[in-house]
Amino acid sequence: MNNKKNHAMKRSPFYLVSLAALLTAACMTPQYNKPVAPIPANFPTAQTDSGPAAVDIGWRAFFKNPELQEVIATALANNRDLKTITLQVEEARALYDIQSADRLPSVNATASESRSRALLTSSTPINRTVYQVGLSVTAFELDLFNRVKNLSAAALSQFMATEEARRSAQILLVGEVAKSWLTERTLYEQVQLATRTLEGRQSSFDLVKKRFDAGITNALELRQSDTLVQSARVSLLALKRQHALSVNALQVLVGTQIQPSASNQSLAKQEMLATIGAGLPSELLTQRPDIRAAEQRLRAMQANIAAARAAFFPRIALTAGVGTASTDLSSLFNSGQNTWSFVPSVSLPIFDSGRNKANLKVAEVRSEIAVTSYEKTIQVAFREVADALAARATLNDEADAQQAVQKSQSERLALAQARYQNGIANYLEVLDAERELFTAEQQLLQTKLLNLTNAIDLYRALGGGIQEVSK
Repeated sequence: MNNKKNHAMKRSPFYLVSLAALLTAACMTPQYNKPVAPIPANFPTAQTDSGPAAVDIGWRAFFKNPELQEVIATALANNRDLKTITLQVEEARALYDIQSADRLPSVNATASESRSRALLTSSTPINRTVYQVGLSVTAFELDLFNRVKNLSAAALSQFMATEEARRSAQILLVGEVAKSWLTERTLYEQVQLATRTLEGRQSSFDLVKKRFDAGITNALELRQSDTLVQSARVSLLALKRQHALSVNALQVLVGTQIQPSASNQSLAKQEMLATIGAGLPSELLTQRPDIRAAEQRLRAMQANIAAARAAFFPRIALTAGVGTASTDLSSLFNSGQNTWSFVPSVSLPIFDSGRNKANLKVAEVRSEIAVTSYEKTIQVAFREVADALAARATLNDEADAQQAVQKSQSERLALAQARYQNGIANYLEVLDAERELFTAEQQLLQTKLLNLTNAIDLYRALGGGIQEVSK
């Protein structure tokens, strides 16, 4: 008997419709397929050193200078751009909460008073007053085809993409603050170097002036020495201007006024940065938050496609209510006054001028755009790491070579001064040696700065800078 009953149920229209809805709903659930990363398996530049992954090194461990650590911490607390994107994360979270709330029915408390007047015959009209209170559920959609579920999934992916974008912004901020601080410190050293150079050239000019007054040297040498002094003064003023601008730029990044560094110690004499390893390109997919954000946006677009497909199928909504009603307010809550209502509704799109089809097309195109954006983000990340590795392969040798140039120019100046004092060479040889030495010293500082900023770029490109302390 039971078998016959079950067999009859399986043949019933309700059972068949329910089974079809469940099967269709399964088809409406998007199957996410991650695109193949369009990058080589290895970086083009061979790695000459190894170390822990950048994401495992907190920025306090990577940036070893205590003053720089304090500046970065201040920037993370006060930078306006980071605050803005943090608020955008909260906005995305709220939008997800709004969307996910549609998956559950909303229960409302209701209270109403209605008055009506009816004229049934030619006699006196009948006035009627009804008081009603209760609970109601209005137009709750039975999500048989996962339309609401997919919209909720899309909102969740958008929220997660925004959170990853915030992490990416933090990585960028940490790197930019460090580079700006190092630039300010390097310009400060250049100002000090230009000041010492100006003082030295002024001393040389004073000596040449005495020799000129004594008739030992001529006016040409005096004018050449004075030109060198004025050139050093111009360089000093230009460097002071650049240093002031770098301080202003750093303060904008930090988000508040900071005190200039009181340290006069050269950056070359301090241990500034830790060593990190590059790893493999495939690791970028999990290390870089901007890549993860692009992937979450892709997931959101694919969920929107499923929601757009579900719009072609019927929507079933339920409206229900339960409460009590009475024509007399004093007897509203007496027994026997209970009321209830249950109003299911089904809507099936028949003619919408192609709106649903167009919405599906838009969702599919946006998904393709998201795929392209995801692939481009990976390619850009690969290039940033590859560029930093290519620069790292030569910058250390370049710094050593520039150090040798500076040393050679210093020895050349000493020899030129000795030759001039012994009457073997003219003063033009000394002037040329002084100019070349100043240029070599300035270039050495720039090369060292470039070496440090390249290491920061590599740390950022590999996803470092999210954590404060190491794992």
